[in-house]
Amino acid sequence: MDQDQFVGAVARRCGASAEQATAVTRATLTTLAERIDGGEARDLADRLPEALRAYAFGPAEAAETFGLDEFVSRVGGRADVDAEAARDGVVAVFDVLRDAVDPAAYAQAVAQLPAEYGDVVDQSAPFVRRPA
Repeated sequence: MDQDQFVGAVARRCGASAEQATAVTRATLTTLAERIDGGEARDLADRLPEALRAYAFGPAEAAETFGLDEFVSRVGGRADVDAEAARDGVVAVFDVLRDAVDPAAYAQAVAQLPAEYGDVVDQSAPFVRRPA
């Protein structure tokens, strides 16, 4: 899967424009890289389309500790979208990420997230449209 396919899938799943889906994808990957440890972020980045890899590299080896509301808030701020669009985008990015990378790599990355992230991180496959 290349960047255009990844972003296109995000756009379809959250009903966003390609521009907005690109911003939300980059913001979600950046925020995820902050929330998981550096080694795991690098492993995940290695499995992404080349054009998205830089966004998934964490700024530090140690993961920051913050909850789902802060995650969504950071994504919204980075992508310049409201909270609802940010949350929908986060769900879409995690869904596409789950389908785009090796299942073990995805599972290892999301295993570092607390249970409250279960609202946006679905480990079942394949993608199934979630009720609104």
